[in-house]
Order: sequence, then structure tokens, then C-alpha cells
Amino acid sequence: MKTNLELIAATDRFPYDDDQTAEAKTLRDTLFKLLWEDEDGQYAIGYVPDWVINELSKTPEDIRGDMTLNMADRTVMLFRTPQTEAERTLAVAKLTGHWHKNCTFKSLKGWRDELWPVYGRTGELLFSVERAAVGLFGAARYGVHMVAYVEDETAPHGIKIWVPKRASNKSTFPGMLDNTVAGGLTTGEDPFECIIREADEEASLPDHLVRSTAKWVGNATYIYITEAKFIGEDGYIYPECQWVYDLKLPADVIPKPKDGEVEEFRLRDVEEIKKDLADAKFKPNCAMVMIDFFIRHGILTEANEPDLALIRAKMTRELPFPGPHQPNWAGHITQQPVDAN
Repeated sequence: MKTNLELIAATDRFPYDDDQTAEAKTLRDTLFKLLWEDEDGQYAIGYVPDWVINELSKTPEDIRGDMTLNMADRTVMLFRTPQTEAERTLAVAKLTGHWHKNCTFKSLKGWRDELWPVYGRTGELLFSVERAAVGLFGAARYGVHMVAYVEDETAPHGIKIWVPKRASNKSTFPGMLDNTVAGGLTTGEDPFECIIREADEEASLPDHLVRSTAKWVGNATYIYITEAKFIGEDGYIYPECQWVYDLKLPADVIPKPKDGEVEEFRLRDVEEIKKDLADAKFKPNCAMVMIDFFIRHGILTEANEPDLALIRAKMTRELPFPGPHQPNWAGHITQQPVDAN
């Protein structure tokens, strides 16, 4: 049985700066910082595992491009020669496509033909990366999650929640429980438009209903470390920011699987979901979003959850790289959360 804090820790797995344990040091010693440079100097945009550095060193320069590797500082610079974002994206695609063709990394078996963004610190898009390859560079990843619920006076806490079960043939977290709707944010995609698209593709929820009813209630930020049993490979660093939405549905609207990523939707009450959480049946970051929902709706309080303050802190962790998760972000995403209640 997992506590709520243990469930959060299963998602926010990367050691904090004050963690000086041998385990944390060993992990840090396997990583290189991916650096970028602008007129104000160098800064980090990702964590690259040492086994990726080994492959980079073996990859021909005409495929890899220029690489500056500093073993003493454990830093690496890549994709700096191309002058435009489009040229850099092509350079990244050349490298990752080579690795995909040669089956260099197991993670690339899940190639999706979706481009995800990597941002600079002044709001600019530096380049885009194939979704399955983002973890090779440890750059920040972005997505959307939505919890759809119905009011039911007969249920505990007066609500029931639509909970999907992921398809058993999915390449990541097969068969686990999920949030009602979730998906990754592609380059140039607005989070709200993304949740509307995913709601249609995954749950057959109509555009007009989601557009008029879904409410953005804030972001969840954390740093996950991949596990082979869920992802296929251990040790990739996933700094992630999720835009979180609530959706109160009419009782007669029933989500239905559409694109094959979900096996079924079940309408569950709070106590049933608490048990499934404790039994670790939820995908880790979906457990985090569900716990956030319980906190915001007054189901988890200081009176019944002694670790509430620490849970809140770990759900809104500061990420070390630039992007729209930063409070001083200068990019295009400016949406503000609203009160869900």
C-alpha cells in the first residue's frame, strides 16, 4: 500500500540540490548538462546520460554535427552550427533518425512522428525533437491532463470520476489507470487546444462541450526518472510540466475509447480511486494529478493528510531549464488558471 507522499515521490524522483546521499551523487555522476549559449552566456537546457554521450562520441560527425564535450565539467554542446530553428530541427532529426534506423536506443522503438519543443531562456524555440527522443537529451517535456467528473449526491464527497485504463499494448505504462484525458504538447500547440484534441481522440468528448466547460486549474511540475518496467529503459531524466484541467460533465455524457489508447472508461467514486491509488494502479504522474484534484476539491486536507505541505511542494517543483513553466517566461503561452469550484 502506497501513501500519497510515496505516490508523489514515485513521480518526482530526481534528487533535490540538498540531497547529498551516495545514491544521489551516483546519479548526478552519470549525467552531462546539455548547454546552450546566447549573448548573456551559457545555460543548461537538458540532462544527457553518459551512455548517450558514449553513442554521440561514436556517431560520425557528418551525422552528429559539431559537438563540444567537456569531461571535467560534464557538459556538452550540440546543434549550435545551424543558424535557424528550422535548420537546427533538421540537424536533430538527422541524428535521432540515424539512431532510430540503427536501433541504438530501445526508447526509439516508440517513434511517434511527433515533434516536441525545446526552448531557450528568452522565450524562443531553439529546435524541435521527435517525441520518443526527447529523453535522450533530458530537455523539459510538456503535456496536458484533465480529470472529468460528475456530481452524484449518493457518492462519497458527492462526485464520481471517469477513470480510463490504458491499452495493454501501449509502449509505456500498459494497462495502468490514467486521468480521463492526457497527452503531449507538440511544437506550437496551445495547451487548451491540445486538451480539446486529446478529449476527442481518446474519449470521444465533443469539442463544444470541452471548449465551454474545461477549466485550467494550474500546472504540475516534477522530474521523473524512467524505469524499464514502464518505459523500456532505466535512467532517462524527464523534467515535466503538465497543464491540469477539470471538466464537470453532465451525467448523460459518457467518455468512449476512440483511438485505441484506452481500453475502457469506468465511473469510479472517491473511495474506489483512493484504493487504486494506494495499490499503485495509476500511472505515476496521473496519480499526482488525481491527488492534486483531491486537494483542490477538499477531499485531502491537513486534517487527514499529515504530509499535505510536502506533497504540494513536490507537485510544483522548480524545473532547472527554461520554458513556459518558468514564472518569467517570455514565450507565447500566457493562460491563467481559474478556480475549479
